[in-house]
Amino acid sequence: MKRQIYLFATSKHPDAISSRSLEVRFLKPQIDFTKYDYLIITSKQTVKALEQYKKEEFINIQALCVSVKTAASYENFGGKILEIGDGYGDNLVKNIKEKSKDKKWLYLRAEFIASDFVERCQNDGYDIDEEILYVSECSNEGMEVDVKENSILIFTSPSSIECFLKTHTIGLDAKVVVIGRTTAASLPDGIECKISEKTSIESCMEMAFSLQA
Repeated sequence: MKRQIYLFATSKHPDAISSRSLEVRFLKPQIDFTKYDYLIITSKQTVKALEQYKKEEFINIQALCVSVKTAASYENFGGKILEIGDGYGDNLVKNIKEKSKDKKWLYLRAEFIASDFVERCQNDGYDIDEEILYVSECSNEGMEVDVKENSILIFTSPSSIECFLKTHTIGLDAKVVVIGRTTAASLPDGIECKISEKTSIESCMEMAFSLQA
């Protein structure tokens, strides 16, 4: 019998029991977009949050996007892409440091973030402001899901692990797949995992399929 796949994310997949581990609450701080040369966008939730603003205020400002998926979301929204990262926030330092220190950046972000790439760039003299556009909170759906033994668990962020562990433990019989090194580092000690080749749910599912037998 194939192992059941559970996906803990804000998106669904037809071949998994998809459990929305996080609820997203959008914020709308006042922002003077005219001050900035570039935007930094590290999630599709940021793009959704930008729908609250008048598009003409920011749509012509090029954005550094963390991944292909995030860039596609912003481009579909009508935004202009400066560069696309490799899926890891930590590695955006390289992209930023290729630009002049005279440029002013705006990082549109979640309340809690796993990477300190902005602080590292600021310490080196790069001018980066930050605005919190959304808050992720644990959902009842994610905490109440009934997980069978010998399952495959897919976690897509450190927060998805944190919320799951509020009401569950990760059994030693479970197989764990995660998006990225930062998410892997959030697992409890002693829990082994497989890291998806790409920072996408599709890549996680491919990894999970290989573990089903």
